[in-house]
Amino acid sequence: MTSINAKAQNGILIVTLNRPEARNAVNARIARELRAIFRDFNADSALKIAVLHGAGGSFCAGYDLKEAANPEKIDYQPEGEGPMGPTRMLLDKPVIAAIEGHAVAGGLELALWCDLRVASETAVFGVFCRRFGVPLIDGGTVRLPRIIGQGRALDMILTGRPVDAGEAFRWGLADRLCPPGQALEEARKLAETIASFPETCMRADRLSAHRQWDLPLDEALKAEGRGGLAPLREEASKGAARFSRGQGRGGRFDD
Repeated sequence: MTSINAKAQNGILIVTLNRPEARNAVNARIARELRAIFRDFNADSALKIAVLHGAGGSFCAGYDLKEAANPEKIDYQPEGEGPMGPTRMLLDKPVIAAIEGHAVAGGLELALWCDLRVASETAVFGVFCRRFGVPLIDGGTVRLPRIIGQGRALDMILTGRPVDAGEAFRWGLADRLCPPGQALEEARKLAETIASFPETCMRADRLSAHRQWDLPLDEALKAEGRGGLAPLREEASKGAARFSRGQGRGGRFDD
């Protein structure tokens, strides 16, 4: 049985962490495989969006502490790749996390790396590595405050306490809630909706939203303008023509 499965269908790549016996914990080999999968996804023009989830009722329990207990097996350079895999990569396309069960420690960081998080009502988030003195080095101290705010992020980071799906949704840590067992299907539906939009414009707006954090306001606005040039030339005139013919009136998305 492979530790990761990747399957493409209708422009959507479904990536499955498949170590249910270890709650889908990541080790150095799996991290390398995840990087390769998402690099290939980024380069494949036939794929528009990816969904990341875990098999067996858990998203991901973080890095495999059995491996981390042996320092010789830790493949980590502070300015190199993230131990969890793709967490220091900024892709050109969106990724949605479909979360059942635990998304904790490095698994939380992997979920934070994704653009959106669809969570089952039984999902649990947390910096559980606080108990063992394992630091957040896959973006947790950076992305968590940006997504839920400094105070709430420090609540999670300093205490390591579990955050249930309801609280996560109220905080904006989970973007969608769904019944137990439905996270993958709901994430797939969301991916289909996003993939149906004009791609050049969607990707440009997404990258601007990610990159603006690094820039002063005036530079961020100019960068947004530069990124919007291609969509204006390639897609906006077609969309405006559709609107002028009566499509999309009243905020409709179904025509």
